[in-house]
Amino acid sequence: MEDPQQRRFWLIELIAYWEGRLNTRHLREFFGVTRQCASKDINDYRDICPGNLRDYCPREKGYIPSPDFQRHYISTDVAEYLNWMAGLSARALPAGATYSLPNCVLRHPARNVTPQVMRPLVRAIREGRRVEVDYGSISNPNGEGRIIVPHTFVNTGLRWHLRAWCEKNRQYRDFVLSRFLGQPDVLDQSPHTAEADIAWNTEITLVLEPDTRLTPEKKAVLEHDYNMEGGQLCLKTRAALASYLLKEMQVNTKMLDGRPEAQQLVLVNEDDVKEWLF
Repeated sequence: MEDPQQRRFWLIELIAYWEGRLNTRHLREFFGVTRQCASKDINDYRDICPGNLRDYCPREKGYIPSPDFQRHYISTDVAEYLNWMAGLSARALPAGATYSLPNCVLRHPARNVTPQVMRPLVRAIREGRRVEVDYGSISNPNGEGRIIVPHTFVNTGLRWHLRAWCEKNRQYRDFVLSRFLGQPDVLDQSPHTAEADIAWNTEITLVLEPDTRLTPEKKAVLEHDYNMEGGQLCLKTRAALASYLLKEMQVNTKMLDGRPEAQQLVLVNEDDVKEWLF
């Protein structure tokens, strides 16, 4: 069983390392402890890991990690922070919970995301600010400067990306976290909020059926597998995430696989949702 103190130290490092500021509120809200207990935990951590956290900064209303911050309880994988934030981490279970079972999670390769990238993005999301970034892509591998207004971190299954307004393209787009280069600069506030992102706020339904080329017996297996009703699987999703969901379901909308056993599922209402697909 994990040491409760180490669990608190883990959260201290996680917040300080990835967000760049820590205060007692984080511990009080997560562990349900008093301000005095939270302060003691932070002071105990500073004693055990001297030099990691600077003295309390009244201007920032918290403890700031030092430039020479050394990790003792967390990894360098940003998914550890994002999974905790999204409630996907085993550490997000209530303290003392006894209902967990042995489990195994498929681990994807860690993406190269640094705290220097994350901290400004976290701040920009929380404060509704514009961010000047340097972003690399397959079409522009050396990077390209642009200004974005981020509003949500998104896990597509294989990787994390950032949903943001792009001033260059004048539309909301997805940016892969591991392709940001250097350190983003936080600018002023912007009116381009999540509420203005039409694709993000539009809910659509993807209707999937077993590939029509399959035998009735094979279709029945899939219908049972996905708990279909009337031979269909209806998945509600944000329009902006529809293509990612189809990819996760291994549904190819560009062309049918030559083998129906490989294709398995097909999108039957493509005409209704094609404006949202890419």
